[in-house]
Amino acid sequence: MIARSRPNVPLAAVLTAAVSALVGCGASGNERAREYMPDMARGPAYKAFAPNTATRNGLTLQAPVPGTIARGHLAFQNHFGAGEEEAARAGRELTNPLRQSAATIEDGRGLYQTYCLVCHGTNGKGDGPLVVAGKIPTPPAYSSDRVAAFPPGRIFHVVTMGTQKMPSYAALLTPDERWKVVSYVSGTLQNEKGKKGRAAP
Repeated sequence: MIARSRPNVPLAAVLTAAVSALVGCGASGNERAREYMPDMARGPAYKAFAPNTATRNGLTLQAPVPGTIARGHLAFQNHFGAGEEEAARAGRELTNPLRQSAATIEDGRGLYQTYCLVCHGTNGKGDGPLVVAGKIPTPPAYSSDRVAAFPPGRIFHVVTMGTQKMPSYAALLTPDERWKVVSYVSGTLQNEKGKKGRAAP
């Protein structure tokens, strides 16, 4: 039987390490404790537009890599194009990610009144102030047989991409805000004449 040799660690080295650890942890909340290799955690700070010798192009502020998506945004336009066929496909493939709560619908109502009422009217009948003044053609009522059957995904497509005379609202409303508008339209205005089917046209 072969006896294993234990490493010979001097007691003084163990005590030194323990004291060093305790000293490093002894700082108060308002002062920095002792750090081992502080340059690993605290590199030099660069201003966004200052030259930077650490980057290949000498710039501190770098452009996002191709395909970068901002937090909270989906690359909707990468998956769906404009037009009726794509709108119908969005109706089949997209579902509203927001919970249909009273708060969501109320937020959607406020956004609708700000951005949509001027054309679509208070109750979604297509009788907004711009229509009454003869400035734009009359949009279809949300409770009409055709539009009442639009599923939420198709309405989201219309708000995002626009359709016919209606422009895109993607630059004015975040995806969550658009879905809140959809929640209000599909939960309230499409049902003015009673519940209707949600099958894609």
